[in-house]
Amino acid sequence: MSTTDQQLSSEEVIRSRHSVRKYQRDVVIPEAEWNEILELALNAPSSWNLQHWRFLTIQEQANKDRLLPIAYNQQQVSDASVNVVVLGDLEANLVAPVVFENATPEIREMMLGQINGAYANNPSLGKDEAIRNASLAAMQLMLAAKAKGYDSVPMGGYNPQALIKEFNIPERYIPVMIISIGKAASPGRASGRLPIEHQVIQESF
Repeated sequence: MSTTDQQLSSEEVIRSRHSVRKYQRDVVIPEAEWNEILELALNAPSSWNLQHWRFLTIQEQANKDRLLPIAYNQQQVSDASVNVVVLGDLEANLVAPVVFENATPEIREMMLGQINGAYANNPSLGKDEAIRNASLAAMQLMLAAKAKGYDSVPMGGYNPQALIKEFNIPERYIPVMIISIGKAASPGRASGRLPIEHQVIQESF
């Protein structure tokens, strides 16, 4: 049975996901399967359900090779099946009318007022929410890929200005990270984790 045919439990998906930096080149993820991965990722939670992310997907080899120098020549960018540039929406409040179009008039008016008021009164909120919520979707994307038998690696090592220019990213969106996804050529190395007592503070410092 192939990896893609196996049903992994949620715990197995979480524990088996490791960052992979070496990929089998020329592996194409079937469109239907890739859409399933994306649909799973798009179920990530978000503030006010504004879904503050956009996924710029880069699958064509020529475009992957355009991305390679922008990502400081990290070879996985060229070899992986797909690279996803996770973007955060700095103006996600503009999506609110669509999100709440089927709500009752009272709830719609209340939510739009709350959202637009929050964005208007806090200049940093748009960026904070864009990064925070896009990061939630990015993690869900990696777990969805793993559940379907693919590996991934999130990357913060790239030139954001060059990325924006090369791929014509509008000012409304901020690059949050790049995720390479594909079939591992060699397994990711499990990394150690600090103990629970180091990472979890009970009730108060």
